[in-house]
Amino acid sequence: MPDMIWPVLGLVLVGFCISLPMSWLMVRAGHRLGALDSAGSTGHVKQVLRPIPNIGGIGIFWAVVAPLLLGLAAVWLIEPQRWIDMIPLLKADDDDPLFYLERIRKSTPTALALVLGISALHIIGLIDDRKSLSAWPKLIVQIIAAAVMTIWFDVRLLELLGTIPSILVTILWIVAITNAINFLDNMDGLAGGVSAIAASLFMAATLVNAQWFIAGTLALLVGSLIAFLMFNFPPAKIFMGDGGSLVVGFILAVLTARTTFYNPAQTDYALGTAWYGLFMPIVVLAVPLYDFITVTLIRIFQGNSPFVGDQQHFSHRLVQRGLTKRGAVIVIWGVTALAGLGGISLGRLEPWQAILVGVQTMLLLMVIVLLEHASRHSSPGERSS
Repeated sequence: MPDMIWPVLGLVLVGFCISLPMSWLMVRAGHRLGALDSAGSTGHVKQVLRPIPNIGGIGIFWAVVAPLLLGLAAVWLIEPQRWIDMIPLLKADDDDPLFYLERIRKSTPTALALVLGISALHIIGLIDDRKSLSAWPKLIVQIIAAAVMTIWFDVRLLELLGTIPSILVTILWIVAITNAINFLDNMDGLAGGVSAIAASLFMAATLVNAQWFIAGTLALLVGSLIAFLMFNFPPAKIFMGDGGSLVVGFILAVLTARTTFYNPAQTDYALGTAWYGLFMPIVVLAVPLYDFITVTLIRIFQGNSPFVGDQQHFSHRLVQRGLTKRGAVIVIWGVTALAGLGGISLGRLEPWQAILVGVQTMLLLMVIVLLEHASRHSSPGERSS
């Protein structure tokens, strides 16, 4: 149903219109309540704190959750025939016009579980923004939320591996992406911009695959992030904090697992005819994963905990090589978009075309590595912070 694309895109505006005034309100409420940038838990590298509220995640959270809950309630409370009367697009469908409504109803338990999961992460994130928790409480909540989605609601990446391996791989994926976005929240506009680009690309992929419910949820996220960026683009007036970055990361992780679900027994599924479509999220999130992996390895090789914050992220390394902070953010936005564009239709490409996308992504990352290495050795007196 191509015409369903427009209602989904309209949800971008819904998310924007909720997030924009809430972000404006959080800027003022944060200053009034003293909910400002904090130093982080013990062990984090000392940083220059700025008197900027770090509760922007509240606007992002409600811009996604409120319309999602209202939409689910409407689907159950309004009779299906009334939906058909109200929405001409449903009448124009060549298939059963009630198919999409029934599909959303069947997805309600999973959607509610997603809301509960991001709510738990939102709460623990808000607590961390005020109390500076250690990494373990946040990690435990992430694992529990991921396990619930994976075990009880069949959010699986690789069903063909068998039940237990599929569960473990999916939990690892959800926790890794949640932390990758959380790690990326280290510079004005960085996590919000990269997440908005990634969510837009995922939304495009789900529209291609006619996964309307997932696309609609991603549309809300895109709109909320664009509105947030109007206050977060450098120089920022507000930060999303862990109360926002954990939510954004979890949503992206869970929805990409749903998007790329692959089971060879379901050949009619959107990505079921091209198994390599399951690599689409890795292509789209190549840059956040690059930052997550490299900064983790740097910390481990230095004998530090990978969860103790410092200023050795990809963005910081670009600044150390001579870029301004705003320039570093824009460069990472651009690289994210370039890497991710190839992943939109990965599951529908011919094998040789998919190989080209993979090679393109690897070459892009190799160029980044080589540039980092060359610039580091061109300034032997430069010291990493």
